[in-house]
Amino acid sequence: MKKLRVLVACEKSQEVTKAFRELGHIAFSNDIQDCSGGYPEWHIKDDALNVIKNGWDLLIAHPPCTYISRAGARWMFPKKNLICHKRLKLAMDAKCFFMTLLNADIPFIAVENPLPLRVVGLPKETQVIQPYEYGHEFSKRTHLWLKNLPKLIPTDVITNYTPYLPSNTGGKKRGQKFKYVNISKEESSKTFTGIAKAMAEQWSEYILKH
Repeated sequence: MKKLRVLVACEKSQEVTKAFRELGHIAFSNDIQDCSGGYPEWHIKDDALNVIKNGWDLLIAHPPCTYISRAGARWMFPKKNLICHKRLKLAMDAKCFFMTLLNADIPFIAVENPLPLRVVGLPKETQVIQPYEYGHEFSKRTHLWLKNLPKLIPTDVITNYTPYLPSNTGGKKRGQKFKYVNISKEESSKTFTGIAKAMAEQWSEYILKH
């Protein structure tokens, strides 16, 4: 079987990298920080914009979402109809990084991020996925922008699930009660193993056929 050269940009956890490695592919995680997944020999510590030029078959990218995500709307609009121009500048810089990854000279690309702020002006996503579609008992809305790749097909749909992150602030104000997982920021950014496995299996099969 042909081995794909896979770069997983902005990944410290190595969850996606390990999923592709388990299938025998040449996969590397990449971040400006050290990896936390236990395989430093599979990690490239460098700016992703330098690494994407190294002849990859597939790029899966998880660019920072701090200034892009709609979860940060309260800081982007500290007062009604009044935008924070300092934060908007940071968001536009983040968008530039996002779009450079999405438009990289690599045949197959997937970029992942949560629901973005409308003011940032990202292109419409290709697909929205949830962890509970891939065997996990959690909801965490994740958007995928895909280039020459098919949409992921759910592998194990769970009907009883809880929110993974405390994002429903509006619901809380209305008196809704729910439980969510109390985790660190780094832990919250990890790709769920079921999603990582689906990416590795479905996309590698598709690429090798095409």
